[in-house]
Formats: sequence, structure tokens, C-alpha cells
Amino acid sequence: MTDVIKVKTGSSFEERGSYSRLVAVDNLIFVSNTAGRNPHTKLISDDLAEQTLQALSNIEGALAAVGASLEDVVAARVFVQFPEHIETIMAAYAERMHGINPTLTMTCPPLGSTEYKVEIEVTAYRGASKAKVTEMVISLAG
Repeated sequence: MTDVIKVKTGSSFEERGSYSRLVAVDNLIFVSNTAGRNPHTKLISDDLAEQTLQALSNIEGALAAVGASLEDVVAARVFVQFPEHIETIMAAYAERMHGINPTLTMTCPPLGSTEYKVEIEVTAYRGASKAKVTEMVISLAG
């Protein structure tokens, strides 16, 4: 039988929206779109890099609740409020995700509040960080 774990953080958004921060189906883990709000202070920095790193820290905490880590992330989706912020946000994201190298989709849709400059959603596979990894470089003819 499949095990399903649903993790909530106590956020009022989760209650109003009737969703979980994280859902783990056996070893496959889905983490909801996550903003860079500090869970202790409830504040969100205006600094793009700080928001990005805080969002990843929030995701890391949710993953830890089910025995996983950022190193288990296999796919990431980064939602950037304003296109002119992509380079700064991508640099901060790359700083923390260096060496993990999941797939990445970065796009610029409107976010739930102008306060949010970035939100991040990930899919992880518990144990991926301990798996044998083969990296390949291919050339896509165009």
C-alpha cells in the first residue's frame, strides 16, 4: 500500500486555500509554491537574493520534515514577479542549488502579492541525493 504524508506549516494561506505545503507519495515529494517569508519573524525582505534564499530555506525545512533535503530535488519551478529581476534571482538560486542541478523552469507570471518577488515550487525524490548520478552533455542541433 502506498504511504502518503501531507505536511502543513500552520500558514493561514494553507488553511484558506485548502492545500498542504508538501505531499509525499512514498518517495516522490511535491512542495507547493513557496515564498520567501521568514517563518519566525513573518517578514519578507525586499532584497531579491534574500527572498530567494529564504524561499529555498523554507522548502528545505518542509523537506526535512519527511526525511528529505534540497539535494533530493529533481525539478524546480521558479516564478519571478518582474523579468528585470531574473538575473539576480537566478544567481541567488544557483548559489544554493549549485551541484544539485535539478531541471529548472523559470517564468514571470503575476504572483499573489507585489510583496513577493519570487516563489519556488519543487519536486523531490527521497534518496536521490544518495543515488549514483551520471551527467551527460549533449549538443542539440538547431
